[in-house]
Amino acid sequence: MTTSRRKFLSTGALAAGAAALAAPAVRAQAAPIRWRMQTYAGAALGEHVCKPAIELFNKIAAGQMEIELYYADQLVPTSELFRAMQSGTIDAVQSDDDSMQSPTEVTVFGGYFPFASRYSLDVPVLFNQYGLKQIWEEEYAKAGVRHISAGAWDPCHFATKDPINSLKDLEGKRVFTFPTAGRFLAQFGVVPVQLPWEDIQVALQTGELDGIAWSGITEDYTVGWADVTKYFLTNNISGAWIGHFFANQDRWNEVPEHLQALMEVCFEQSHYYRQWWYWGGEADLRVNGPKLELTSIPDEEWATVEAAARTFWDEIAAESETKAKVVEIFKKYNDVMAKSGRPYRYG
Repeated sequence: MTTSRRKFLSTGALAAGAAALAAPAVRAQAAPIRWRMQTYAGAALGEHVCKPAIELFNKIAAGQMEIELYYADQLVPTSELFRAMQSGTIDAVQSDDDSMQSPTEVTVFGGYFPFASRYSLDVPVLFNQYGLKQIWEEEYAKAGVRHISAGAWDPCHFATKDPINSLKDLEGKRVFTFPTAGRFLAQFGVVPVQLPWEDIQVALQTGELDGIAWSGITEDYTVGWADVTKYFLTNNISGAWIGHFFANQDRWNEVPEHLQALMEVCFEQSHYYRQWWYWGGEADLRVNGPKLELTSIPDEEWATVEAAARTFWDEIAAESETKAKVVEIFKKYNDVMAKSGRPYRYG
């Protein structure tokens, strides 16, 4: 009887232990981490440049974290994005440095720094192989902001109500553009204008603006600007806009490592999406787009604009040691590209 009872208890204990190990632990479901992110882009553009990445992240995060996406000026004006993120009013931002007026030494290079790039692939190479990534990370860390990643958007062309066939045609034109691009273009008689993104189409219709130098032709069609302009200048002052994903550093630190990694992967996928969306769109709409007539400034005349850009680079480099370091990287990179020949650079 005793042996039998001991055997029973022993067997029962082992079975109970095995069952306990096999049974999944019952834990209270933690509340999901919730972030608010605002993009520089309006809703129509945001459908491509931001929304797919956020939807993908939320899907894979499977309830552990959710990012709520807001479009241009919905929570704060674009010019206040940096301050709002720095203070924690919003958690993350998609923008260029220039538009959100971040108080860093690299702000002037965000958006369209004239002729720093020719093609969209130049941007990831500059950041990942030529050292810009480290510089950006260090500059934003000083301000309590996490620089998550950088990527390329579209080239910078003029879309105008009147045809532009020479530099003289630019004189006096009121143009919506980025702060640094406007500073550069002012020497050619362009009058830079800053307005909320959502007001641009109406401003073109009412005559407050004569044109825009804010995007390539893909965006002109996507956001409706091709409906209120008539001409597209094939010359551009930059081959690719430089934009980024940022986050409040404290909020970033609160996110588990696997979700940080997931965010980085989804944002890199977003950069890749834009690579082909813009590249294909720019060519297709030039050829097949029914709304905008193409114009061009002769190469020999446009060469004076490119030469002026190098002078502008030196002026920026003289402002600080960090700016000089970035300009030197741009010079080194473009020198390599020019010497490498086709297909990296033509002519």
